[in-house]
Amino acid sequence: MPEVVELRNVEKVYVNGPVETKVLFDVNLSFEDGSFNSIIGASGSGKSTLLNVMGTLDRPTSGEVYVTGLRTDVMEKNALAALRNRTIGFVFQFHYLLPEFTARENVLMPYWIRDSKPSETTVTKADELLEVVGLTKVKDNLASRMSGGQQQRTAIARALMNDPKVVLADEPTGNLDSENTESLYRMFRDINERFGTTFVVITHDRRIAEKTDRIVGIRDGRISMDVSV
Repeated sequence: MPEVVELRNVEKVYVNGPVETKVLFDVNLSFEDGSFNSIIGASGSGKSTLLNVMGTLDRPTSGEVYVTGLRTDVMEKNALAALRNRTIGFVFQFHYLLPEFTARENVLMPYWIRDSKPSETTVTKADELLEVVGLTKVKDNLASRMSGGQQQRTAIARALMNDPKVVLADEPTGNLDSENTESLYRMFRDINERFGTTFVVITHDRRIAEKTDRIVGIRDGRISMDVSV
């Protein structure tokens, strides 16, 4: 299978005045198209930095990053934004929904960023995604009037709006109870199998990681484990 994301000898150093903090050390890592993966590590291990570099939200200090075969660490800002919009879906612990918009309007937001007015077909697709995540009955509710679980499901539908090749999820269950956590991962698995979407889930919880097919461990900025489950 082709690799959707690949990191070659990636290092990341943050500079704050005279202080340099190295967060990633010579990371070599790749994820195949259609795979279902997790990255596990303690707080401060570098896992969120790793996700940001993979998702082109941050550039490595050194090394190479490829997304769908395109080298992203040397791309211009506008080209990166266009690549993210059409290729990568993000799901975060905090949903970043626009509270004054409905669930459907939030799901359509990635399309509005790319094109000014969605067609009837595009709106139908948004409704279909909301059905996939079980939100048909509340699709016209304002985000501010939805529960935490409903907001997270809306964020998942939004991440899928532009048919991304890969979804990067950073601690997506951090604010959910155990029942909603289990429901969320069943949904991720269903989407992975139904659409062939690659998933990389960042978590500190081993029990959550064991629901995926591959666990990559990170400790002190280095890959410490890489096993198939």
